[in-house]
Amino acid sequence: MYARQISMNLKPNSTAGFTQTLETQVIPLLRKQKGFKDEITFVNPTGKDVVAVSLWDSKDSAEAYGRDSYKEVNKLLADVVEGTPQLRTFEIANSTFHKIAAASVAA
Repeated sequence: MYARQISMNLKPNSTAGFTQTLETQVIPLLRKQKGFKDEITFVNPTGKDVVAVSLWDSKDSAEAYGRDSYKEVNKLLADVVEGTPQLRTFEIANSTFHKIAAASVAA
């Protein structure tokens, strides 16, 4: 599995708007994407910083989303996000929730 981590800053007093947009527009869009598995979003208690992690069945699926629908997600969140979100990508080594183990351990 593969993960996309997005770090972003929220505009002041926009945590509720961010959460609502995520639940009503972003997650439904993600669920329509080929290879999408899960979305986990963390909001700092100050309400300023957000880290969102999306999980994908493969690098190809994650990259296809990045090329296509991710632009739409940025537009959906433009009213609540300040600055440019920062993207990092990872191969998933382990997840107890998703019952994933590193390929080298399974082999």
